[in-house]
Amino acid sequence: MRPLAVWIDRTETLNELDQYSSHLIGLDTEFMRTDSFAPKLALIQIEIDDHIALIDPLGDIDMASLAKRLGDPQTISIMHSASEDLDALSQILPNSLGTLFDTQIAAAFAGLGPGLGYQKLVLAVCDVDLPKGETRSDWLQRPLRDSQLEYAAQDVVHLPVLHAELSARLNQRGYFEWHAEDCARMVERARHREPDLQPQTSYRGAADWSREQQAMLRRLLIWRDATARRIDKPRPWILDDPRLLDFSANPPTDINDLAERGRGLRALRGDQRTELLEELTRPLVDDDLDFDTIPPAADGEERRKIRSLKEVVSARASELDIPEGLLCSRRHLETLYVSRQWPSALEGWRKMILHDALMARLAED
Repeated sequence: MRPLAVWIDRTETLNELDQYSSHLIGLDTEFMRTDSFAPKLALIQIEIDDHIALIDPLGDIDMASLAKRLGDPQTISIMHSASEDLDALSQILPNSLGTLFDTQIAAAFAGLGPGLGYQKLVLAVCDVDLPKGETRSDWLQRPLRDSQLEYAAQDVVHLPVLHAELSARLNQRGYFEWHAEDCARMVERARHREPDLQPQTSYRGAADWSREQQAMLRRLLIWRDATARRIDKPRPWILDDPRLLDFSANPPTDINDLAERGRGLRALRGDQRTELLEELTRPLVDDDLDFDTIPPAADGEERRKIRSLKEVVSARASELDIPEGLLCSRRHLETLYVSRQWPSALEGWRKMILHDALMARLAED
């Protein structure tokens, strides 16, 4: 066990961290997302120059100095599975991190396996068995229990060792730059999180719907997302998927019909109910009908051809000794097969590895 962490809930104490000069910072967060659209940032943990600080974002504290430091490209923030943490940190880091080193991605490139949890990675690399008892804690309560503080500190204390060991393995295997590219892409996504303008394409069960029904589905999905963001409530609280599909296929005719069929939805009241009825009854125009139709489920022949593409990915992943899912997911192969356009998610090092072989295999069809 490493030294006790310093609790920081005042600006002047936070600014004292400037005395530590390391460009390597272990970083983690605790957040809650049970009744809101955006995660509620409850705690920020950092490790710097062998010092651990637990920073309370609920206190009266100005985070400007920390945000400036974490946003500096010279600062390497070491995190594990950082995507949701970056979302939680967006309230203090509008431009996201300067440089990210994600230990979960690094572990996959290093041959330790895909999607490793932090506890398993620490056990594998540091031979330390971390406690798991506070995983589902209420991190918004104050004061936090001693066991919560210890758990939070342990989440960052091992990150510098993981960074050193994984960096060495990445360099040895020749994957350091590929890992850096994936981390940079994650930071860029966090920096430019935009609502999905074609959310209906994920609802494959509606592929045989009429164009008008698919257009209504898209309209309601976009409305639900915008409303959830505006009033900070989870999407299913606004409109759950079963009723969203029901309303799209067979729209309610008036406010009473909507109220009856929407019974039990916690956020679908008052203004939201009126807005939804407007979306449901407003006529579809040409712009509404200009969208990506929902791709149908692959038939037998299409599945065979996608399996053929997957064989190319499997062979290359085996040659590179990296997880197949890290190289290319089935979803991206389906996109490539349907559109015959190279997916943006497969740019960079993946394109260098896969493009010619996959396009040649497509041409055989």
